[in-house]
Amino acid sequence: MAGQHVYLGIDVGSVTTKIVGMLPDGEIAGAVCLETLGQPARQIMRGLTAVGEALSRRGTPVVAGVGTTGSGRNLAAALVGGDVVKNEITAHAVAALHQVPGVRTVLEIGGQDSKVIVLRDGVVVDFAMNTVCAAGTGSFLDRQAARLGLDIREFGRLALRSTRPVRIAGRCTVFAESDMVHKQQVGHSVEDIVAGLCRALVRNYLNNLAKGKDLEPPFVFQGGVAANAGMVRAFEEALGHEVIVPEHHALMGAYGAAILAQEWREGRGVSGRRSGRDEAALTRFRGFDLRERDFRTSAFDCDGCPNECEIIEVFLDGALVARWGGRCRRWERDTAVPPA
Repeated sequence: MAGQHVYLGIDVGSVTTKIVGMLPDGEIAGAVCLETLGQPARQIMRGLTAVGEALSRRGTPVVAGVGTTGSGRNLAAALVGGDVVKNEITAHAVAALHQVPGVRTVLEIGGQDSKVIVLRDGVVVDFAMNTVCAAGTGSFLDRQAARLGLDIREFGRLALRSTRPVRIAGRCTVFAESDMVHKQQVGHSVEDIVAGLCRALVRNYLNNLAKGKDLEPPFVFQGGVAANAGMVRAFEEALGHEVIVPEHHALMGAYGAAILAQEWREGRGVSGRRSGRDEAALTRFRGFDLRERDFRTSAFDCDGCPNECEIIEVFLDGALVARWGGRCRRWERDTAVPPA
């Protein structure tokens, strides 16, 4: 891989931070998934170093483009030197299309949010996100597994052994917990309760997040929860169709960001060659080892209008590298971060 182009994708969420290094043919040559732990900048730096080391074991990588996504995408782009900044819907849709070209519905469930994306002919035509209710996310299963004294990694295996899944109220975590305790007290097996919890999450997802959406196969299920075989079966039973789980289901946001970086590069690379510019100079990438650099953020309230927007500033080695947060472009116009 010496001297070969590599595209980086960074997905910074509230629970996990994912970074992938992708080769031009779409192969993931290095990847890491870390808990964000409320310290996204620190975890980005750690993850970037780890991915750089993984890529270096295969030769000397040449980063040709960097894409960022997730709730911390602007911060990641400012810190790392991002070339493309996109929202999660776009990144997940692009990754799904790359893995399953004919996909028409993307089901995504992460630790703290969930999404449904409807595509037709490779174009996103509808979507919805849940960011306010834990009952529709992976944390719902994590919490219930803890109450049952189970390792979440055992959840799917146990759910598949169920013969008579119980019905559990899944519209709210509080109701689910009390209902689950009742089912235990009347003697239902752990396997049937676990399968019932999977069905409850799927029912909540389809009745609330996907209500009114035109869901059609092929279905692609991604996000960390897609590793749960019980959830896959619950979706297949509810939808009446096969649900495809991509190989890199937990990394799809970062993977999509890397693909978007490659598309950006290929578009910019032609004009770069025509103008005689060094192709490697096109990217803003700052390098894999940022741990020794001084990074800090600050904020102030803009008094330019009644909105009083909170403006975020990012400094690297004392220099302002990014600024965002306003409803208008008054402050963002000088930022190094591409518009999301």
